[in-house]
Amino acid sequence: MRHIITILLQNEAGALSRVANLFSTRAYNIESLAVAPTLDGAVSKVTLVTTGDDLVISQLISQLRKLVDVVSVEDITQTRHAERELLLIKLRATSTNVAAVKKLIGQTDGHILSTSDTQLVAEVIGDEASISTFLTNVSALADIVDAVRSGTLAI
Repeated sequence: MRHIITILLQNEAGALSRVANLFSTRAYNIESLAVAPTLDGAVSKVTLVTTGDDLVISQLISQLRKLVDVVSVEDITQTRHAERELLLIKLRATSTNVAAVKKLIGQTDGHILSTSDTQLVAEVIGDEASISTFLTNVSALADIVDAVRSGTLAI
């Protein structure tokens, strides 16, 4: 099962690597990792997505809580939460497809950040499934030159 884990972590050298190492030594993959400072500059919020059964995840959370730099840990998967992902994408569309590409971006509440004669750059924000669907749909209309996804952010 997919789990979203949020961690408040002291901004100390090596703190994030200790969190990642905990998963690595137990052979658990981190599917998505987003880290940013909180309003308190001494603490960062880590949003981590992984998969595993409830017993394994509860063991990982227990071990995370024992790390010296960890302030708090919460598995928010079963709680009411909002999650989003950001996609930045550079597309090459033919003159005949550019209107359809722009329409698709608009339908997903995306925004065009820049355009040129041959390429456009857009941002799309949504949940993991809607971003994946958008990528599938847009690849049928235009060539994807480059794309980067933020990974899941949740609150």
